Amino acid sequence: MDFTIPKELTAYLKELDDFIEREIKPLENADDNIRFFDHRREHARTDWDNQGLPRHEWEALLGRMRKLADKAGHLRYALPKEFGGKDGTNLGMAVIREHLAAKGLGLHNDLQNESSIVGNFPTVLMFRDFGTPEQKARYITGSLDGSIRVAFGLTEPDHGSDATWMETRAVPETRDGVRGYRIDGMKMWNTGVHVATHDFVFARTSGKDGDALGITCFIVPMDAPGVVIEEYLWTFNMPTDHPRISFTNVWVPEEDNLGGIDHGLQLAQHFVHENRIRQAASSLGAAQFCINESVKYANERKPFGKPLAANQAIQFPLVEAHTEAEMIRTLIQKTAWQMDQMSKPDVARYLSDKVSMCNYRANRLCCNTADLAMQIHGGMGYSRHKPFEHIYRHHRRYRITEGSEEIQMRKIGGVLLGYIQKQKPAQKAAE
Repeated sequence: MDFTIPKELTAYLKELDDFIEREIKPLENADDNIRFFDHRREHARTDWDNQGLPRHEWEALLGRMRKLADKAGHLRYALPKEFGGKDGTNLGMAVIREHLAAKGLGLHNDLQNESSIVGNFPTVLMFRDFGTPEQKARYITGSLDGSIRVAFGLTEPDHGSDATWMETRAVPETRDGVRGYRIDGMKMWNTGVHVATHDFVFARTSGKDGDALGITCFIVPMDAPGVVIEEYLWTFNMPTDHPRISFTNVWVPEEDNLGGIDHGLQLAQHFVHENRIRQAASSLGAAQFCINESVKYANERKPFGKPLAANQAIQFPLVEAHTEAEMIRTLIQKTAWQMDQMSKPDVARYLSDKVSMCNYRANRLCCNTADLAMQIHGGMGYSRHKPFEHIYRHHRRYRITEGSEEIQMRKIGGVLLGYIQKQKPAQKAAE
């Protein structure tokens, strides 16, 4: 078995590092943009008097970063070449995302709003795989040039982990001679709606509660009559872009759905494994950053005339964290490599439990190492002059979103204990 990272990938990491130093760091340090990353970061990013939304200056800076990255050919790395990408692999994305997160806070990779010089474009691939020719022409082009932004409306105030029990309903209704659907319901944590032009609104169109079949994904314009942003929910890590939205007598033409009537739930699962493995890699990178900074500080700080690092009370927790990081890294990279050897349906059938292992353990490790770094750094670690509190507050949400720890463990337990039947996959070429 060969666990060596491919040479072309390590070379690409160097290319990314050079790009960051040459173009991203100067932008980060210009015009006091560093305020978005130093101790002022939460206030600098948050418009407290405008519902706690991101400040325009902050999002404009992220937009400039993305344009630089796109011009340099990095932003679309994971996309197929037909969309200007590099046909990036799951292994490549895992290695890259860990590498970028391990650098610490910076404009190159700010996961508070999923922004990175190497981007993630789940909606592009959703339209590619499920869209009509007209939808592909309109929404893929618009998503890539920024003229169209599509949010994701699945979770509801009373229903989260099991979307098959959603209460949002869509019923057939013809208006002005055009067949369509009337949507009524409520959505929660609909991230990015404040800048979205459209929303994927999942609604039950047939069947009964608990049925996977009978849910449809509608493409709803955010300016459609009856769409109301009721409130933005302030969170542990601000600013917020997570609203509660009501849909009352919202009408859309029948063709404005993705994936077909009654078959929308497959969209919600379409990109979940790629998202989870990449997010796990980012959490691992942030955890390694916390470990590395703590080791550095423990060697420099000399209370009572000797380095902190000489004390086993400091050594042993760092050893535990570093060892777990090594084990999780191996599992993430192995699982990502395996994902590259099979189709998406086969990934869901045969690797879903392994992806869950990577995700929940990496997210938990990140929170634990951020807490450990605060403890080792003492008062300064607790302050906002160090990045650990920000890392903790941000990554704490990933133990809930993208499938909570409990949901991930339920998936693993189902396979382990035989409640979910798992077959040995046939060898397949990478998709």
